[in-house]
Amino acid sequence: MGKGRLEAFSDGVIAIIITIMILELKLPHGDSLEALKEVLPAFMCYILSFMYIGIYWNNHHHMMHAVTSINGSVLWANLNLLFWLSLVPFTTNWMGENHFSKIPVALYGIILLMNAISYTILSALLIKHSGKNSLLAQATGNDAKGKLSLALYVLAIIMAFFYTGLSLALYTTVAIIWFIPDRRIERKATDMH
Repeated sequence: MGKGRLEAFSDGVIAIIITIMILELKLPHGDSLEALKEVLPAFMCYILSFMYIGIYWNNHHHMMHAVTSINGSVLWANLNLLFWLSLVPFTTNWMGENHFSKIPVALYGIILLMNAISYTILSALLIKHSGKNSLLAQATGNDAKGKLSLALYVLAIIMAFFYTGLSLALYTTVAIIWFIPDRRIERKATDMH
């Protein structure tokens, strides 16, 4: 089956997720720079989560560009990814409102981990559907960056119970690792032409 509706639906859901996140930001009480300090944690959480949602949107776009068709399993895997992405605004807001306390920071990491696992499952099902010699399979390779990200999320979740600053640094590190779009698919597509 064609992939157009999946891409359009995913783009719509991701746009709504970003909209929800910005609407959750509270206005400062007052008109001074001092008043901004109240909302700074929530704003920092928003920036990090916006980066993550943008990274997923970008890499999802690249991944879908690398395949020509999808099947029912891919549709369900994509819905699974969108489910976990849709929880990012909740944990973002909770973490920001509670100024990076342990449980919200750990739950934020669990949601990020589940997003990464869901993306990995979606990628694996697309490769299975497209074949081991497909553009996506060749571009993904052993996915060392993905495996490193999963390990860093697990470490960050554990560290949230001891030092939330380190957890946040690890979440930021993973975002930086993925901030530059995954060019493996673009390179493979160029090599094949």
